[in-house]
Formats: sequence, structure tokens, C-alpha cells
Amino acid sequence: MRAAVKILVAREAGARVAKGAAVGRVRRMAGAALKGLGLKNRELSVLLVGNPRIRELNMAYRGMDKPTDVLSFPMDDEYMLGDIVISVDKAVEQAERFGVTLEEEFARLMVHGLLHLIGYDHVRGGRQAGKMKAKEAELMGLLRDEGLV
Repeated sequence: MRAAVKILVAREAGARVAKGAAVGRVRRMAGAALKGLGLKNRELSVLLVGNPRIRELNMAYRGMDKPTDVLSFPMDDEYMLGDIVISVDKAVEQAERFGVTLEEEFARLMVHGLLHLIGYDHVRGGRQAGKMKAKEAELMGLLRDEGLV
């Protein structure tokens, strides 16, 4: 029998991890978001990296030679949702630019990546983008209620 929820959060060697990016905090954020989505018996991994690594991944998988804030790699498996890769450098930069705490930006990126893993898509715009934005706001509210941001 599989565990109810299994969340692996790891930090790439060399990726600076600021206070708000503590591995345990990101794990708790992911757990609360999964619970909010009603997803039980699931596995998820989150990798915290620096801009150089996320740039490599963005080029390899999306053909874009620049760093991005978050990438999602869904699995074709009901239990294993997939992998979320977050750039710590971008999170720090964006938290400052958007005037939010680092915890809020990490939560937003993790939630955004998680929603992509379960099929939400904003890239094409329209109704799907609206649905994703609404679900993202709902989950961020939940994380605030839980005291995680």
C-alpha cells in the first residue's frame, strides 16, 4: 500500500536557498496544496535550483535559452504527479519586484507548477487561463489560512 502523500523536496548543490525557501516549508506548502486539491495517495517532487540549471532545462525541454521561474514535468501515472523545478534566483528576484515575501513567491511558484502537473494550462489563454488563475488564488488563500505564507 502506498503512503497517503509523499513529497520529496531537494535543493541542488550550489543553489542558494534563502530563508523563505527552506526545504521543510516548501514541503508543507506542497502538502497543504495537495490536500486543498483533494489529492490523496500521490507523490510529488520539488527541486530548488539556481538560474544556470533552470536555464539548461528550459532550453532542453522548451527550446527557450533563458532562465524561467518554474518548470513542471508531469508523469503519466495517477499516483506520481511529477516534478516541479523552481529557480531560487528567480523567486528572490520576483519577490522583490512584485513586493511580496519570499515565502509568498515560493508558494505561488509551487502552486503554479502543481496546477500544471494536474492539467491546468494558461499558455493558450482564454477560459483555461482564467480557471488556472482562479484555482491558483484559491490555493494561495488556503496556504495563507494555514499560516504557510
